Amino acid sequence: MKNKDIMALSDAELLDKIKEEKAALGKLKVNHNVSPIENPITIRNARKTIARLATEATKRKKASK
Repeated sequence: MKNKDIMALSDAELLDKIKEEKAALGKLKVNHNVSPIENPITIRNARKTIARLATEATKRKKASK
């Protein structure tokens, strides 16, 4: 996801998306441990997406104070 797409999400959608991405990352890691996935860069990209989402959530939380 791009940052402009993340900024367009509402607060509830943002939290839901974080949960979805974390679940997807967990599945990717398990699948990679069982048998190596074709492109391990997808794990790194998933972590970065989660970090972008979490950063936006933190930014909004601090702005609301």
